[in-house]
Amino acid sequence: MRLMIVALSVAVSACSLTPDPVTPDLPVPRHYPTPTREDQARENAADLDWRFMFGDLRLQRIIELALTNNRDLRLAALNVEAVQAQYSIQRAARLPAVSATGGLNRQRLAADPKADPATAARTQTQHTLDIGISSFEIDLFGRARSLSEAAFARYLASEEGYLAAEITLVSAVADAYFAERLAQEQLDLATQTLTDWRHSLDLAHRLKAANQSSALDVAQAEGQVATAEADLEGRARMLARAGNALRLLVGAELPDDLPPAGGLDGKAVKTRLPPGLPSDLLVRRPDIRQAERNLIAANAHIGAARAAFFPRLSLTSSLGYASPGLSNLFDGTQRVWSFAPQISLPLFMGGQLEAELRLAEIRKSEAVAEYERVIQTAFREVADGLAGSATYDHQIEAQDRAVAAAEQRVALSTLRYRAGLEGRLEVLDAQRQLYAARQIRLDLKRDEIGNAISLYKALGGGSASAAE
Repeated sequence: MRLMIVALSVAVSACSLTPDPVTPDLPVPRHYPTPTREDQARENAADLDWRFMFGDLRLQRIIELALTNNRDLRLAALNVEAVQAQYSIQRAARLPAVSATGGLNRQRLAADPKADPATAARTQTQHTLDIGISSFEIDLFGRARSLSEAAFARYLASEEGYLAAEITLVSAVADAYFAERLAQEQLDLATQTLTDWRHSLDLAHRLKAANQSSALDVAQAEGQVATAEADLEGRARMLARAGNALRLLVGAELPDDLPPAGGLDGKAVKTRLPPGLPSDLLVRRPDIRQAERNLIAANAHIGAARAAFFPRLSLTSSLGYASPGLSNLFDGTQRVWSFAPQISLPLFMGGQLEAELRLAEIRKSEAVAEYERVIQTAFREVADGLAGSATYDHQIEAQDRAVAAAEQRVALSTLRYRAGLEGRLEVLDAQRQLYAARQIRLDLKRDEIGNAISLYKALGGGSASAAE
């Protein structure tokens, strides 16, 4: 009979009211809008180790420092540990908590005036020792199991969140590093331009002294030099701020033994990346996997909310010894036990259980919407990155031709000015045009690198944990 009861309890406890998990269809097209070659559709840049993606040795060292010292990443790791502890607590609720208790009860009993006068007040002592189970819920309808499954899904979601934080950190450090490189090259260009314009100012002074030019030419050259000096200070400020932003991301001061920095024109970043298919994002991007885990957790909470409508069976039992004397506490005649099962059925809760079930269903709908939103955002980020990859090469090539034309104009204008065929204003305008064209080229190269970093991140690449 006992075996039948135990078997029935185990069979009933296997019941689950959690609905079957249903993953929504992919809410994006099957292919990206930018045409890609067949080999690019089969490959995926997320498989690239970030050390292979970023060839700059200085940047590699900085990323390693950031992965060790960044506070946001450290908080993400602590969050994983906290959620893991919460899952352990919830999982422990499915097992009986067994505790041992020892006690001593000593009390004075008053004399009974109606009894034998010889019966006086006395003191009574009781020693106890028992091992018992307190209020263990037998999971008849899977409530505890559903809560445990939800906690486990949240734990897995927190791990995916950590991987997403790693990817974000790697891309943010790379982006800040190249922002600093851009600021340095812009400062170098401003410095060289100021030097060239000071030479032009010196030439204007000498021509004025030789009565070959007017004071207007000198004033124009002086204004141009002053503008370059002001721009130089602005570029120096941008470089300092870019360095501060990089150090903040790293979380520590940069060591002095870092490899030398590369330029924006080098092979510091791979800018042509194979995107694969949109469906690859489901397994490549940690933020999508995190949203999927949260959806599973929300689905499990529905099962727990449904189980709350049904009876709950709890068990309290103990086995031990009780004796007035400590010397004979463990005699067989002093053995005591208790067995107290309890069943409870909600009759009237004022609509609380219905509201909790409705809330769980709403939370699941929110999780579905969030899952679809994350996928759509990922698709849009990849599509934007591919659009940039398809156009930056041609734009930079065209800007190179604009720089070459501006350089030729400066050379010809200077020759004509020295020959007295043109005024100073034409030379100044040519020099300003060349300076602006070179700055635009630097900006475009930086934008191309930033686009490649964003695409690499959008595809799910950059996780140090996955690379190891």
